[in-house]
Amino acid sequence: MPSEKVLLQKQQFVAELSEKLKNAPAGVLVDYKGITVADDTKLRKELREANVEYMVVKNTMLRFAAKNAGLDEMTGVLEGTTALAVSHDDPMAAARILVKYAESVKDGFHVKTGFMDGKVIDVDTVTAIAKIPSKEVLVSQMLSSLNAPIANLAVVLNQIAEKNAESAE
Repeated sequence: MPSEKVLLQKQQFVAELSEKLKNAPAGVLVDYKGITVADDTKLRKELREANVEYMVVKNTMLRFAAKNAGLDEMTGVLEGTTALAVSHDDPMAAARILVKYAESVKDGFHVKTGFMDGKVIDVDTVTAIAKIPSKEVLVSQMLSSLNAPIANLAVVLNQIAEKNAESAE
């Protein structure tokens, strides 16, 4: 039986983890088995740069926190090694980075499940979300498509003006 001090620390950790799960727009659970220290350091650096919090979590603690946060469906995958990545700014950042890494490694490291807007999502949905381009890319694509007709009109008007100038000479 754990001491009262240890039990209070664990309860506090579960409460903090529950709040993270409730307040986060999105997150991903991964099985990190087979990752080297160098790869883990590189992965953590990339996640930090994207403002994604990444931590290894005990399954029992995460099970309690998921139930408290209303993410009960998540508890079915809590076996083996588990790491949690929580996005704070870009809801797709954790999925994008971890799916890309899992595809490059293909040895032990894989996505277990995820959550978005208070709902648990399966691995296929996490993978689909990871394939969506970033906000900056989508905005530039939209601006490019809005700019194309105007640019084409300017080219046509310029050609007409040049043709009229040639015929006037």
